[in-house]
Order: sequence, then structure tokens, then C-alpha cells
Amino acid sequence: MLIWTLAAIGAPLFAQQKYTLQDVIELAKSQSPLSRQAETRRENRYWQYRFYKSNFNPQLRLSGTLPAYTKSVSQAPLADGSFRYTQVEQSNNNLNLGLVQPLFFTGGTVSVNSSLQYFNNYLAEFPQPGEQWGGTVMNIQLTQPIFAFNSLRWDRRTEPLRYEESRRSYVEEMEFISQNAVARFFDVLDAQINLQIAEFNLANNDTIYKIEEGRYNIGTTPKDKLLQAELQLLRSRQDVTQAKINLQIARLQMRSYLGLRSSEQFELVLPEEIPPLFITVDEAMQLAKENRADFIAFERRKIEADREVAQARGQRFQTNLTAAFGLNNNGLALPDIYQNPTQQQTFALSLNVPIIDWGRNQARMQTALANKKLNDYVIAQDEVNFEQEIITQVGQFDVLLSQIEITKKSDEVANERYVVSQNRYLIGKIDITNLNIALTEKDAAKRSYVGALRSFWTSYYDLRRLTLYDFSNRRLLYIPD
Repeated sequence: MLIWTLAAIGAPLFAQQKYTLQDVIELAKSQSPLSRQAETRRENRYWQYRFYKSNFNPQLRLSGTLPAYTKSVSQAPLADGSFRYTQVEQSNNNLNLGLVQPLFFTGGTVSVNSSLQYFNNYLAEFPQPGEQWGGTVMNIQLTQPIFAFNSLRWDRRTEPLRYEESRRSYVEEMEFISQNAVARFFDVLDAQINLQIAEFNLANNDTIYKIEEGRYNIGTTPKDKLLQAELQLLRSRQDVTQAKINLQIARLQMRSYLGLRSSEQFELVLPEEIPPLFITVDEAMQLAKENRADFIAFERRKIEADREVAQARGQRFQTNLTAAFGLNNNGLALPDIYQNPTQQQTFALSLNVPIIDWGRNQARMQTALANKKLNDYVIAQDEVNFEQEIITQVGQFDVLLSQIEITKKSDEVANERYVVSQNRYLIGKIDITNLNIALTEKDAAKRSYVGALRSFWTSYYDLRRLTLYDFSNRRLLYIPD
């Protein structure tokens, strides 16, 4: 009877696509919308890092205004203060080619430039020349802030950390997706098992009702027992209907999460095979400190707080040094520029020093120092919280493994007890009430076993996320440089 019922329930399911827990996790990591978002964020952060790296490379720039033509009537002042209007038609073009190299160790820039200017007054009258050329054959220029905040030097400390943090954060996101996939998997599995239990109970309660009906007809059972069996049968039909709805909803939610086509039908396989694990708190803590993005973020946040202090200190004075040396010339024709050019020298030191600022600089500096102190306190608390999370997560693994063993044994015992109770009921040794108690305990034991498996796999993938380490295969989950 029991074997026939289980076969009837399982027949339509075995024709469907079977997914293990690993199958669902791989689907989530490869094609789910969340995995594609994580991939896009990783790509975005890579190109941000490439942009940062380009700040230290020399850049060849071409700038200018070409062509530039003007034709208008212009107002010109006279010596007596009056004006006269003259017609203007001219062209004024310029072109500059420069090679610029940032100096990250000083925060300045050095550049090598060459420029060319062309002017033509189309209305010029003899003996004034209409066409003139000018230009810089070569120019070397240094621009250097003094006592200023050097953003490039600080970027060299923070940006590599930020990029490495993003690489590890991507792996953490994948493990978080895996953890969510475990939750979706067990949501469907719970609904799937509940439907199997409901259909099994319906078939058996239908048989029990027919037995009670036969016994009532021959007068060996009272009517209240028959009504109890009928009520149990009606509840079983209601349970089957609700279980089908719950399974349909859970499957739709998992399809949406995994990015599966709505037409795909599948059955989930109970993940009873537990990987061999030996995890100590010290090992997990060391792995987390070496691999987790948060610990890199702690270091980065400390440097960024120091950066804000340095930036506040650098804003007290604004002093810039500009020096240039080159060769330039002019002439009526383009070749004249390159014949005996004259020296071009520039040296300038600009100052902007506040004499009385009513404590403005001091307030800015003290604010940065207070923010740094607050940041240190917050990071220290974050480190304590994270360590506590690792200790808690590792500490519960032995409990979870023990729970799986106990609930699995309880499931086996409850099933065996129900079979014995059913046989005793059929020969009239126990009544329907005791049979229903055995049935309820059997269903509860099955659900407890599945719940223990859910808790274990959720905790396992959470620990992988916290340490970026695969404890089953003993390998890192990301590839370090």
C-alpha cells in the first residue's frame, strides 16, 4: 500500500528536470540578474582603476583654435576720447602640441610644448603686413604647488586597495548569491516535500475512511470515529490544494531569481551528502583577515581619514611655483619662426596666505582630526563585530552537524513507527487517533530533517562568504595577483 502510494506520487516528478543544490547555485552564479549586476559592477570598478593608473602616465595633447575668422564693424577709441567705427576682417589661429607628465612624488607637472600662431588682417594697407606668424619652437615648463595637498601620492595608497577590495567584494557577492540560492532552493524543496506529504496523507486517509466506513456498516466502530476519518480526509484534500499553490509560488520565485524560462519544469533533489569539514575558529579568523574585503576596507578607511587630515593641512596656504624655459620667434612667413629663435624664460611664485581668518583653518583642521578619531573608533568596533560573527558561525557548525544526525535518525524512527502503527490499526489493535498521532510525528520529523539541512547549507555558504575560502576543496575562492 505504502510503496504503491509513493510510486504514484513520484511518477510525474521523475519525468521532470532534476536539480541538485549545486546545480541551482551554479545557475544563480552564471545567469541570475543579481550575478549580472555583480559582473557589471566588477567591470565598472576595473575601468575606474584603469582610469586611475592613466593619471601617472604622460599625455600628449593637441589644442588650439583652427580656423578662427572674424568679419565685423568694430568700435575703436581715439586719443581725444571719442570713437570711430572701422571694418574688421581677420583670422587669428593657434595650435599647441604638448607632452605633459604628472609628478606624483611632488604633486606638480612638467610639460614639453610647441605652439604656432597665425594672424592675417585682410584689410591691412601697405606698408603694414597683413600676414604674421608666431610660435614657440620648444618650451619646457614646470608647475609645482608648494605645501599643498598631493592627491596623486594619496591615490597611490588608496586606489590599489580599493581595486583589490572590489575584486574580493565580487567574490563575496557571488557567495551571497549562493546563499540566497540555498534559501530559494529550500523554499521550493519545502513546498515540494509538503506536497508529497499531503498527497501521501490524502491517499492513506482515503483508505482509512473506507476502512472506517466498512467497520461502521458492520457495527464494529462508532459513528464519531467515522466522522473523524471523514474530517481528516477533507483536511487532507485541502492540504493538497494549498500545497500545490505553495509549490507553484515557490517555483515561480526561484525561476525569477535564477533567470529560468517560466515553462521549465523541475524537481529538486534533497542535499543529504554533507562535505567532510574540519574548521577551527583560529583558521577561519586567519583566512578572513587575509582574504575578506572588509579587512582591506579597514586599512583603506584609516588611510582615507589620514588623507582628509593632510588635505585640511594643505588648504592653509596656497603657493604655486611656475618656471619655464624655451625658444620662440615671429615673422612674416612660417620659416621665419625657426630661424634664430630667441630665449623664452618665465619664473613666477604666486601666494595666497590668509592673515586673519577668524579660526577658519583651525576649525577645518580640528574637524578632520575629530573625524579621524571617530573613524578609528568605528573601525575598531567593526573589527570586533566581524570577529564575533566568525566565532559564532564556526561555533555552530558542530551543533548543526549533530542536529542533522539527530533529525535524520528521528525521521527514520518516525517512519518506522508509522508503518507499525498503520499495521496495528489495520488489525484493530489501535484506534484512528493514535494512528493520526504517529502520522503527525512522521511529518514533523521529515520537516525537521529538511530544516536541519537548510540551516547547515545556509551557514556553510555564509562562512564561505565571510572567509572567501572553500573548506570542502581547501582552496581560495578568488585568484590573488
